Amino acid sequence: MTTYLFAGGGTAGHVNPLIATADRLRERESDAVVLVLGTAEGLEARLVPERGYELLTVPRLPFPRRLNRDALRFPGRWRAAVAQVRAIIRDRQVDVVVGFGGYAAAPAYLAARREKVPFAIHEQNAKPGIANRFGARLTRFVGVTFASTRLAHATVVGMPLRHEIEQLELAPARAEARALFDLDHRKPTLLVTGGSIGARRLNDSVSASVAAILGSGWQVLHITGSRSPVDDPGLAGYHLLEYCDRMDLALAVTDLAVSRSGAGIVSELAALGIPAVLVPYAVGNGEQAYNARDAVQAGGAIVVTDDSFSPDYVHDLLPALLQDRARIADMAARMTSIGVRNGADRMVDLVLSARDSVPRPGTVAWSG
Repeated sequence: MTTYLFAGGGTAGHVNPLIATADRLRERESDAVVLVLGTAEGLEARLVPERGYELLTVPRLPFPRRLNRDALRFPGRWRAAVAQVRAIIRDRQVDVVVGFGGYAAAPAYLAARREKVPFAIHEQNAKPGIANRFGARLTRFVGVTFASTRLAHATVVGMPLRHEIEQLELAPARAEARALFDLDHRKPTLLVTGGSIGARRLNDSVSASVAAILGSGWQVLHITGSRSPVDDPGLAGYHLLEYCDRMDLALAVTDLAVSRSGAGIVSELAALGIPAVLVPYAVGNGEQAYNARDAVQAGGAIVVTDDSFSPDYVHDLLPALLQDRARIADMAARMTSIGVRNGADRMVDLVLSARDSVPRPGTVAWSG
């Protein structure tokens, strides 16, 4: 029996692949013990226990980016966090640490190194975060989502996807989706989504000029998210939802997507061969623009900057793309060429390679 400590969290971008990998590992090793290390403030505090995993917490400890009072306190807090994780590793007899970035991951990497426990890393974004850049120098078992990711010891494994996306059978799912969303089987479907909280720029621009999309012969499935709702004009073919708990079906029926370019949605679109207009969120460290790069270079997506995605763009330029069905079909084929559906299995393989790289009692070390 092997005990694994999964570390990471904060946002859905870290938590979802962590859970997908843990689920797949438990399917393949029924007697495995899986613990999750996170923070009390992150999304993992709710999602991990809901999934049936034990959550252990460490204090939220951002790396200092400027000299201030917190920066002066950081070294002591860092040593305490590493010591706490080392104690967990010893007390719970952890055999392998698996990190996904975020506040809990960095101290877990150093703790594993000092306890001589092997560890593997998964980096979701094309532009790696600080924690994984730090950890990747300490292990050779580093999985990345995108081929363009520049990270030490990187191996492309893809994104560990939710089971319902990984196993999606498109033909029956499309029929189910049309019935669920009341879509017309004779018209292609444009999906507009900015994620669970929404994207005001996407929502406002599409809502203001949706008549031009409908006039192109398309129907629209618009998932606004919770923070930027729009008024429903009641136009035939415009299907407006604040929240969708069957995103697998929404994606199954999509012929073209307009979306932010978070690592998760880009990976799902690629895995299902859905061409896209990607509008990177213009905040943070610019990771969404990097996430779009592989899809754009393959010809499966186009990028429109946040500033440029205006009602005028939706009214004047988007219909030209919608009416070019041959181009959209070609984009779909090119998107498929970079898609990875088995990212969870490939990441588990990397975790098991890390495990087998260190001899355990009664075993012979595997050199990799």
